Amino acid sequence: MLGFVWRRWRAHPGFLAWTLAGIAAATVADVMMPLVAGWLVNDVSHPAGRTAVHRAIWDVIGLTVLGSGGIIARRTAYIGITHLTSRVMTGIVTEVFARVQRFSSEWHASNFAGSTVRRITRGMGAVDTLGDTLLLMLVPEGIVLCATTAVLAFHWPLMGLVLAVGSAALVALSVMLTLRYVAPSARLANAWDTRMGATLSDAVTCNAVVKACGAESREDARLAWVAGRWRQRTVRSWLRGTDSANLQNLAALIMRMVLIAGVALLWMHGRAGPGDVAYVLTMMFVIQGYLRDIGQQISVVQRSVNEMEELVTLFHTQPAVADHPGAAALRVTQGHIRFEHVRFGYERQHGRVLFDDLNLDIAPGSKVALVGPSGSGKTTLTRLLQRLYDVQGGRIMIDGTDIATVTQSSLRGQIAIVPQEPLLFHRSLAENIAYGRPDATLAEIEHAARQANAADFIARLPRGYATMVGERGVKLSGGERQRIAIARAFLSHARIVIMDEATSSLDSQSETLVQQAMERLMAGRTVLVIAHRLSTVMGLDRIIVFRHGQVCEDGPHDALMTREGGIYRGLFELQSL
Repeated sequence: MLGFVWRRWRAHPGFLAWTLAGIAAATVADVMMPLVAGWLVNDVSHPAGRTAVHRAIWDVIGLTVLGSGGIIARRTAYIGITHLTSRVMTGIVTEVFARVQRFSSEWHASNFAGSTVRRITRGMGAVDTLGDTLLLMLVPEGIVLCATTAVLAFHWPLMGLVLAVGSAALVALSVMLTLRYVAPSARLANAWDTRMGATLSDAVTCNAVVKACGAESREDARLAWVAGRWRQRTVRSWLRGTDSANLQNLAALIMRMVLIAGVALLWMHGRAGPGDVAYVLTMMFVIQGYLRDIGQQISVVQRSVNEMEELVTLFHTQPAVADHPGAAALRVTQGHIRFEHVRFGYERQHGRVLFDDLNLDIAPGSKVALVGPSGSGKTTLTRLLQRLYDVQGGRIMIDGTDIATVTQSSLRGQIAIVPQEPLLFHRSLAENIAYGRPDATLAEIEHAARQANAADFIARLPRGYATMVGERGVKLSGGERQRIAIARAFLSHARIVIMDEATSSLDSQSETLVQQAMERLMAGRTVLVIAHRLSTVMGLDRIIVFRHGQVCEDGPHDALMTREGGIYRGLFELQSL
């Protein structure tokens, strides 16, 4: 975890050096203050002669300069770390967002969106805390202890040895308590924190279902249970941190008393003067805060490390589907699709193979329906075509190019999707229509909307194409969302279109408008239609019937209806009844 942050600090060497220089200067000023204070006590303890007065004045000036210089230097360090940390956090959030966006559909299906967001935000806060603790607190603490030990050892080697051994023992105690006592409970508390975020997100995302079932109280109780477990784990973590801090403060107090007793003995034996005693006492007041806080700061570092673990895990997770080195962009001119000896099975199904030696040839410009029972492979076929998963054998070709050799973005940019439940961003209608072509002009957006039969209802909205559609497009009806998805497909100019039963949940009027728009969209394109309502695919060029990942029947509607005992004929007659 520390290496993860250090590599990102090193990416901004100027701000890192700025911060370290400021904090080093401020710390040196803190170390010099007790020394100059000791000189002042020595000077004022002599008879008030001209020389002693001049020395005392210079000592006061020195204390003033050191005090103001420390303030300026510390301010400089704060400015430096502000720029350093803000840049590091910006880099981390953009990089981890890019990685999460590129994780496979399987990964996103297995992880709550809310918990993923919580991992990132909690880790970001930990990076901020870690930077402040290490650079602004632990680094100066180390400098103060080393410098003070050196000064003490120069005057009284035994006193320097006591401070060195005591400081080392205190740090060792802090690290041991933090790693062995505090960290395990903090890690468990973080796990429940992530689970609480997931529970919140799950309920808020499915709020429509909660309302429909009148389940608000049940969801309240569910969150209360998770929050209660989180509270138990968090309280234990906080109490352990308090116990650790108290033990460390006791150890620091013992070391301070030993040093004060030591300088008192030196004074009693005539080996230390008033200035030396004043120096040690002042020095102890200066390092008292450092010694008191050093254990707490180590605990804060460990807590920050615990909170960063899930964030760093995202950086170490490799995308299941990745572009090959040197992958070129795909350019589709015809839309000819071939599945050659394709083998594929989902990992979650424990290695069970869905497709085994699948071969399909879909001619350019043809309209093909994919039908069959649930789980037969229809949706999986289209996901493999988009390369949301990599095949485990064979290859998929578009216009003679293996899709595994091209960039994923260029491949998916050539395939338009009209899903059964379109997802829209909480952005304007124009932005949603132009999502596949963000450089499209308003005139092109309006033309696509007219082709999709969406222009009329958009014109009736007070803000027209600037209307915000709500999260997932909840401010629009199902038919309106479908037409926006079709308009998006029109604007993309993709040569291949995938439709997933786009009219299955619409009323008759909306279905008619959507069906007309779909017919326009299919013209001149290679189209794959995942169909459950067989009446919608009777007029397509070809119907492929799947069962358990196997192509059982293939042909136009009329040919398939002539097969006695055929799967398609049986399904069609059942739906007709």
